Amino acid sequence: MSELPVIDVSPLLTSGRAASDRAAADRAAADLAKRVVAEAIGEACRDSGFFYVSGHGVPPELPRRLDAAGRRFFALPEAVKAEISMERGGKAWRGFFPVGGELTSGRPDLKEGIYFGAEEPPGPLPLHGPNLFPAQVPELRDAVLDYLGTMTALAQAVMSGIALSLGLDEDYFRSGYTAQPTVLFRIFHYPPAPPDDPDTWGVGEHTDYGLLTLLLQDANGGLQVRTPRGWTEAPPLENTFVCNIGDMLDKLTGGHYRSTPHRVRNRSGNERLSFPFFFDPGWDSEVPPLPYASGHRWDGQVDFTGTYGEYLLSKVSKVFPRLFERL
Repeated sequence: MSELPVIDVSPLLTSGRAASDRAAADRAAADLAKRVVAEAIGEACRDSGFFYVSGHGVPPELPRRLDAAGRRFFALPEAVKAEISMERGGKAWRGFFPVGGELTSGRPDLKEGIYFGAEEPPGPLPLHGPNLFPAQVPELRDAVLDYLGTMTALAQAVMSGIALSLGLDEDYFRSGYTAQPTVLFRIFHYPPAPPDDPDTWGVGEHTDYGLLTLLLQDANGGLQVRTPRGWTEAPPLENTFVCNIGDMLDKLTGGHYRSTPHRVRNRSGNERLSFPFFFDPGWDSEVPPLPYASGHRWDGQVDFTGTYGEYLLSKVSKVFPRLFERL
């Protein structure tokens, strides 16, 4: 169990266009259901910035395919995994990194992983381009690309609830900031944390950079969230995703919605896999506060001008400093 709320988002999965074809009474009931969900989301965003998403409509076999393919990949020898290393991805910032290869809060994390994004042809923009997939696990490609499409649709639906919770039209983000979203996806593999070293973290304390994160966890847990009541566990709950808001939504709302620090320590004694999906503003989007927003983020850390792409690059250059020295 967790103190974080579980929110059934199924009413948000019906688009406004589909709802307009219904009878007036049905539309009114659908609108009311959406607003109930939106109120629950708004309360969670103001409190901890974290909640569980149920009623999401993601077919159960898709996470199972992804998990099985991910485990096959991480069981490969290190030299084989390195065939799709991030150095080979260049400016696209895609591919594999080994344990300790990523820095969070300035310290190496006790995890390895693969970075993916929207599948695109090579081009001049950093963090854009083709993904790297292992030849030894051919099923990973289809699983990842299917997952990206499915989760993008779910993220748009959750963002419609966030828009309603802010008193905006449900398509406010879809028609603007996320008309062409920046989509990033990771598969992380965490070895068990050393029991005699409480300062070794799978992922150190941090906030996420963008609008929204949807996290699929395996059964081993380890995610902790710094709520107003202190650090709390966010264990895996069957057929849910953990959702948290990021720095850009915090900035848009003037700190009204919280981009909350979180961290991971794998204390299960087992290998742990997690699958964070990041749904962010378009690369060239500027992110000024909403017209009614006042105040500032609780820790004063998201104060920048320019585009989201520029902000994201400033952040990831600290996560993989050696990689960015080569670009």
